[in-house]
Amino acid sequence: MGHAYTPGLKVTDDTIIVKERKLPLKGEILVEKGKRVGALDIVARTFLPGNIESLNIANKFSLPPSDVQDVLMVEEGDEVEQDQIIAANKGLFGLFKTELPAPVKGTVESISTITGQLMLREPPHPVQINAYINGTVARIIPEEGVVIETRGMFIQGIFGVGGEAHGEIHMVVESPDQTLTPELITPDCKDKIVIGGDWVSNAVLEKAIEVDAVGVVAGGFDDSDLKDFLGYDLGVAITGHEDKGITLIITEGFGKMRMAHGTFDLLKSAEGRIASINGATQIRAGVIRPELIVPHAEGVKRTEKAERKEAGELVKGTPIRCIREPYFGLLGKVTELPVELTQLESETKVRILKAELEDGREVILPRANVELIES
Repeated sequence: MGHAYTPGLKVTDDTIIVKERKLPLKGEILVEKGKRVGALDIVARTFLPGNIESLNIANKFSLPPSDVQDVLMVEEGDEVEQDQIIAANKGLFGLFKTELPAPVKGTVESISTITGQLMLREPPHPVQINAYINGTVARIIPEEGVVIETRGMFIQGIFGVGGEAHGEIHMVVESPDQTLTPELITPDCKDKIVIGGDWVSNAVLEKAIEVDAVGVVAGGFDDSDLKDFLGYDLGVAITGHEDKGITLIITEGFGKMRMAHGTFDLLKSAEGRIASINGATQIRAGVIRPELIVPHAEGVKRTEKAERKEAGELVKGTPIRCIREPYFGLLGKVTELPVELTQLESETKVRILKAELEDGREVILPRANVELIES
């Protein structure tokens, strides 16, 4: 018998998590294979070349390009400070002297007697990458980066904004259907990842930024609030680079949507533990999901399950979320997977599944209309 597969979100209390941490350019690796690292530990660094400042010496001193050396006070390779005089003429009878100060600090990269220009390169910009998660260096990528491995809780969301952050899990609601309101965001949320219920508003995010929270996780969010929060229409861009001072993860979708009980209970069990959060989202090819990771303490034994289905495999009992109307956003579990094609009202024939929704209803759905929740 063939297997049925469908894309889905992973929500699990115990899994192996592997993260590749790579530099944008070749650089220096600062850790060794097998080393235990913390989320904020720097594991690799490099330097990005500084900007080039082009100075037209020939024009400045009204000289032919071949004579620019006569007025220069520096040579190729010299380091100069901002406002340091790098070229000057003698003037006429000691009067009307012209001087050229360096506009920026940098290094004289080249001097051309063909164009009469001097190229001044600003200092390189240091770039460092941290481990992002508490774990062990599983592999070294020479001159490029490392691979960090850990075991822990792993929760993916539907949508997010904001980049990588780290903080303590802080529950501020009692149930997954309680709305996260500004009044629940208190000074106690400073440096915390705030866990809400069915909905978060722009006002809540602004309050969270005000008290220096590092992240917010909730079930739903309005698209109009998203535009107000970002200040622009996001469109289909890849998120994760927004500099708003906070990272947001939506676990269910847009609108007021109760957080799945499984997700809420997992987060509640992690109260007070340090987590890594990343709102980066891409919905096109090469899907990227926002994520929250809570590494287990070193030495905690992994929970072994008697049966483990393959990732993305639909079987009886698989938890699912409906992703199209008329059941959009509702959760349930698979009760039957008929093999034969079924004709819909549109007269198209598709593979379907039977599911029991959380409210007890038995429904028939095209398999393309559901998303698997991997647990």
